[in-house]
Amino acid sequence: MVVAPIVPEREPALRALLDTMNLLPGQADPANPLVPFGDFERLHFARFAVLADTTGADFGVFHLRRPAFPTYLAFLGECDGPAEAQLAAFADQAGEGLRRIFSHCAGFDPGRDLLTWMTAHQARTSAGYVNWIGRTVRQIRENSALRRALAAQVPRGGAAADDPQAARRALMAFVQQEQLQGRLLLTSPERTPFDWQWRNLLHAVGIPLAGLVLLPLIVVAAPFVLVALRRHEKCDPEYCPRPDSAAVRDMQRLEDHDLTNSFTALGLVKPGVFRRWLTQLLLLLIDYAARHVFGRGHLARVQTIHFARWVFLDGKARVLFASNYDGSHESYMDDFINKAAWGLNLIFSNGFGWPRTDWLVKGGARHELRFKHYQRRHQLPTQVWYKAYPGLTLTDLNRDQRIREGFEMASMNDEQARAWLRLL
Repeated sequence: MVVAPIVPEREPALRALLDTMNLLPGQADPANPLVPFGDFERLHFARFAVLADTTGADFGVFHLRRPAFPTYLAFLGECDGPAEAQLAAFADQAGEGLRRIFSHCAGFDPGRDLLTWMTAHQARTSAGYVNWIGRTVRQIRENSALRRALAAQVPRGGAAADDPQAARRALMAFVQQEQLQGRLLLTSPERTPFDWQWRNLLHAVGIPLAGLVLLPLIVVAAPFVLVALRRHEKCDPEYCPRPDSAAVRDMQRLEDHDLTNSFTALGLVKPGVFRRWLTQLLLLLIDYAARHVFGRGHLARVQTIHFARWVFLDGKARVLFASNYDGSHESYMDDFINKAAWGLNLIFSNGFGWPRTDWLVKGGARHELRFKHYQRRHQLPTQVWYKAYPGLTLTDLNRDQRIREGFEMASMNDEQARAWLRLL
C-alpha cells in the first residue's frame, strides 16, 4: 500500500486522470495504458482511492477541535509473493503511467527512482486477512479453466450416475488430451518459501509466548482496563446521522458491476491514549487470528471476504479499512451484523461516533440502522478497482479447488465419483 498526500489544486486533475483507467464507473480496464493490471500475473486485486476527510467535522458537533489532515492518494493491492517484488514489477512495467499519477502528489520528483519513492511511501498493514492463504492467481485461473473444460464434456442425463467411474475416466482422458495439445495448463503449486514458513511459525508461537510471559501483568492490569473501558463506553460520543443521499448514490454507482465489490472506509480513532493503545492491541490480536485461525475460507463466520486490511494513518489518529467481498453492499453489512457483530465492535467501537457498546462486544453493530448509517458515512469511493478473475466468487473458487483436487486423486469409489461429477 502506497500512500501520499495530494497537492490540493491538483486533485481535480488527478480524479479525471484516474477515470481514464476505467471501463465502467470505478471498474478498471485491465489493459489501460497507465497501469495495465492484467499484465501482472501475481496480482489478485488492486485499487486507487482518494482518501478525503469526510467526517472530521463530526468532532465539531461535540465541541472538540477538528483535526486537520491532508487528502491522500492510496494505491494498494493484494498479490502472491512479497509486496516488494510486486512494487518492483509495477515500477518496471508501468513506471511511466505511475509517474503521471503520482506527479499529482506532494513531494514527488519525476527524476527520482520510482521504486525508491513508492517504497518510502508504503503504509504498513496493522492487520490483514486472506481468505485462503496460499491460493495463487495462477491456481485460480487454471482451476476455473479446468472446470469449464470438464463441464462442457460431462455426460448429461443419467449416464454419469449409472456408471460414475466410466464417466470420470472419460473426463480424465479428455483433460489429458487437452494438456497434450497445449489447450489446458495445470501446473503444480509453487513451494511455500522456507523463510516465510519460518517467520510464520515464529509469529504463531511468539505472540502466545509473549502473552504467557506478560500474564501476571495482564492479570493485575485487567480490572483497571475494564473499569477504564466502561467509563469510556458510557461517555464516548455516539454520532450516526443519516448519510448524505447524493454521496450514497455516488457510492452505489460504483457497485455491483461484478459479483465482487470493493469497500474502502476511513475513520478517526476516538481521542485519548486509552483508545489508541486499545486499538493497537486489538489489531495485533486480529492480525494473529487472521494469519493462524481464519486463513481457510472464513473470517469468524463470514465467508464472502477475499481480502481485508486495517492500516493506521496520520500517526495512528485514523484507521483505513479496505476489503474485497462477494455480493451486494447490503448483504455484506447484513452478513457482519448477523454473524460477526461482536467482531465489528471489537475493533470499530474505537472509531469516533460508533454506536454505543457494552463491554466492547455487545451493542454497537447490533443497532442495525445506526451501524449502517455510520459505515456508509465513513465509506469512500474507490476510483479505480481491479479484479484478476471477474465473475468468480469465493464459492466458485472453493468449488473449482475441490474439482481440481478430485481430478488429481489417483482413484475414487463410486460415491466419491458421483459427488465429484455433481460439482461440474
